[in-house]
Amino acid sequence: MKWIAAIQQAVSYIEEHLLEEINYEDAARQVHISSYEFHRAFSFLTGMTANAYIRSRRLSLAGREIVETDSRITDIALKYGYDTPESFTKAFTRFHGVAPRSAREESAKLVLFNPIAIKLTVEGGKSMDYRIVQTKEQSFIAVVRSFSNDIINDDDNHDISDFWGECQEKNLIGPIYSFRPEGKRDLYGLCSPTKEGEQTFDYGIGVLLDEETAHFDAEEMKKAGYTIWNVKPCTYVVFECIGCIGEDGDCISETWSKFYKEFLPQMGYEAESETDYEIYFEKGKPGVFCELWIPVRKA
Repeated sequence: MKWIAAIQQAVSYIEEHLLEEINYEDAARQVHISSYEFHRAFSFLTGMTANAYIRSRRLSLAGREIVETDSRITDIALKYGYDTPESFTKAFTRFHGVAPRSAREESAKLVLFNPIAIKLTVEGGKSMDYRIVQTKEQSFIAVVRSFSNDIINDDDNHDISDFWGECQEKNLIGPIYSFRPEGKRDLYGLCSPTKEGEQTFDYGIGVLLDEETAHFDAEEMKKAGYTIWNVKPCTYVVFECIGCIGEDGDCISETWSKFYKEFLPQMGYEAESETDYEIYFEKGKPGVFCELWIPVRKA
């Protein structure tokens, strides 16, 4: 229940300070969670980012104020965090489907966006298969890039998938792929652990380094732009993401959502600050898009 209670507490904080200059990092500090983990948990629990929630609440309240008061639209824009009438009009029109002045003059229908109330609901008749794995120290060699925290669970953002496409197109994976023996050339999508105060996270595409990995010159590979990614010993919960090869990875987001909504509240674990990753098997099970490995610890 920790995550659900923390997110609900954060929502209460946002509502109390909605007219102030706040963002998801401020809310995260109030519940003593790193901004990165808070952003991810909020997104998967609510289906939107915290910043999107703040924008929607402000625009909903601004719409009500426009139709119910005689306040100047410029003043309302400033009140709800917009520096110029133009930026407010653009955001208002996108959200409500009508410009502020037209909404007032024509008594138009506006969008009502109420505060979120997060509740745990347990649905029967559905299984969620998982396994718990204790890993030793692991190392990978990967192509790594930094991405904005804001892209997490953003359905309109394709930066990660574009990164995969770029690596394939430029044959950046090929040189490290060949280090692995045939039949064990699994690719890992590595996601960096929490970085307190950072606006970005690292995502890498790589292969495992173990006794079966061919010898290579690490310094030369670093000069070529590759990174050695080390992961400490950790406990992982492992889920199979069910989907077909060639899909856009929606099953990964769905699994993350189930992790926060179903697994954590009921299984007595908490999310751990360590690398999480997807494994794309060279020879995987039919119907399994990838395996999702999420670091956890006993609550």
